[in-house]
Amino acid sequence: MLDSLDQTLTILDAPETRRPELLVTMRQPMSGMFPWIPGGPDHLMTHRGTFGFPLTGHDDLLREALAMMRSAGVPERVEAGLGTALQALREADPDLEFPDELRVLITLGNPADDHFMHEIQGLSAFGGIAGFIELTLWPNPTVMDRVEAIAAHELHHNVRYGPGGIVWNPMTVAVGEQVVAEGLADVFARELHGLAGPTHFVRASGEHDPAVVKVLSGLEITGMQNLVPWVHGDAAARRFGAEPVGLSTGAGYAAGRVLVENHLSATRTTAAANVRTDWRVVAESSRSNHDPKADT
Repeated sequence: MLDSLDQTLTILDAPETRRPELLVTMRQPMSGMFPWIPGGPDHLMTHRGTFGFPLTGHDDLLREALAMMRSAGVPERVEAGLGTALQALREADPDLEFPDELRVLITLGNPADDHFMHEIQGLSAFGGIAGFIELTLWPNPTVMDRVEAIAAHELHHNVRYGPGGIVWNPMTVAVGEQVVAEGLADVFARELHGLAGPTHFVRASGEHDPAVVKVLSGLEITGMQNLVPWVHGDAAARRFGAEPVGLSTGAGYAAGRVLVENHLSATRTTAAANVRTDWRVVAESSRSNHDPKADT
């Protein structure tokens, strides 16, 4: 665990002119998340792009939120959540390979960003690069209730795309891969944390929801540029410059849960045991397990 909350306070205590360099220092241990970028990432741009806290303005509100996160023991709870999730994955598959080191950065979110605060309700997280997890959080009640579950969700991704796992090719990755990955991670978090498990900003639910039906029709669409609109929905597509396809926020997560729940029912296994199952295997067994009578 990186000491990012203490470093955030140091940044807020510093003159505004020094804050950018201090932020870069805070983020420097995460440079390995971007091995394909010559010379490393632009940490300031990455911070802004992942809804990180503003370096000017809102200082009082940021301090209050930071105090809430520290008082709630967020770093300790993330660490505990990761430990519980790691144990569950090891018990489900003793042959799994894990990253040699896991660096976790907890970033205070941007209260002035409407998409972050309202559309995705204070949560942006990324665990798809083995050995690195970043959690950008705003301490609203729902996020604070889900800290351990959020950590479990991202660890599931981290192991799925880790050593010996699924190979992610940005040019050829199918929508179905991320849909199933999100479904597996959400159901895994639910296995460990009950109702707090599934991602909270998802609006669609159930296999008959029109948004879910639409996502399931697009599983074979390929190319990383298509993942945001098909998995995260129209609001995210507009935010990141992609073409909306007519989906609610988090529709791909809801579709993933449907596929995974059907697959687990058919195979009598768990999301923990399927951390590296190919998405097409999940989709096919889900279709085979679907009862056509449910549509009548």
